Amino acid sequence: MPLLFMNATAAPPLVVRAEASCASATTSPSADSPARFARRVIGPVIEPAIRLAIGADRAAYFVISAVWAGSFGTSRVTISFTADAPATTPDTIFDLASLTKVIATTTLAMRASDAGRIALSDPVARRLPGWRGTDRADVTIRHLLTHSAGLTAYLPFYRGLTGRPEFEHAICRLPLEYPPDSQSIYSDLGFILLAFILEDAASAANPSPVAPGAFDPSSSFAEQFHRLASFISPDPLAFNPPRAWRKRCAPTEVDHWRGRLLTGEVHDENCWALGGAAGHAGLFGTAADVGAIARVYRDGAVVGNELAHLARTEHAKGDNVRRGLGLALRAPHDAMVGRYMTADTYGHTGFTGTSLWCDPASDLTVILLTNRVYFGRTNDDEMYRFRIAVHEAVSRPFAQATA
Repeated sequence: MPLLFMNATAAPPLVVRAEASCASATTSPSADSPARFARRVIGPVIEPAIRLAIGADRAAYFVISAVWAGSFGTSRVTISFTADAPATTPDTIFDLASLTKVIATTTLAMRASDAGRIALSDPVARRLPGWRGTDRADVTIRHLLTHSAGLTAYLPFYRGLTGRPEFEHAICRLPLEYPPDSQSIYSDLGFILLAFILEDAASAANPSPVAPGAFDPSSSFAEQFHRLASFISPDPLAFNPPRAWRKRCAPTEVDHWRGRLLTGEVHDENCWALGGAAGHAGLFGTAADVGAIARVYRDGAVVGNELAHLARTEHAKGDNVRRGLGLALRAPHDAMVGRYMTADTYGHTGFTGTSLWCDPASDLTVILLTNRVYFGRTNDDEMYRFRIAVHEAVSRPFAQATA
């Protein structure tokens, strides 16, 4: 871990690029931990650039792509350890995992709300016939977006289920874990349902001219997002990326269930069982692609400033958790964005090692993409410390400039 590409841009453009570290041919621990590496390399490289941007009264925008590569200090920069592995570049494509919840699902929900196809106050029972019971009658789309619907965080449905009908039936029949709106507990399942709702709303608004009442493929969740993203990014983020992209894709993990190293194939098993496109996971893209779509919440692109502000506003709280609509807000204690990004900071993380955080107070956006699951799923603490170190290195000069 990791390879870093950092870009600071402003208007007029100020571009600073730094490349550091690389993949190692061993999985043995390095004497240099991820957090120490971030402090030792990232800070000294980018802080002068940040101070230059601040001194010129320019907003700074940073993109960091990282390939999780076990240890530091060698000079071969590739996306994996194979002899023919391509070099990692700013064009490297990552499995964005749960950034999908913000980039795709929440954005499409805001668009559907603005168009009148859904209302955030709509009961889920009105949208999904299988959502029945007095314990959940008052659950709304807003509750799904704020992770406060009472749903279980995660279940391995992929072991026995495939496709929307089976997933929808199973999730709608699950007992709720807590009374709706009494807590906010992160749940993949609520966002899986949101994608189903968005598909139905689009299909109802655009009935098939060929077969009335039939589902129009153009209303699928993936197609809706593809059309939206094409307005924002010249190289749109994508579900189920084409095979031609695979040489640019950072591999994630050897999946023992599927029996192969996943490259350009969604890491999340439930998403795979749903065909590779789901409300909770499935998107692939570069750091620049993520930066382009971040404009939705930073500048109100495609949803308008009013809805962007609504999404960034606190709607629910949990145990050291604050939630906007789809967005995570800076945690009250021990925030992974470190000490210097303000309470107005919003964003999200992804299980594969991705994150997007924006601090409107300093006009700072930090995108960190890694494939930290390359060596498995047991490095959560290491990744947490690394994220803190990265974000503190980037945001410290802004805090000092305004002190």
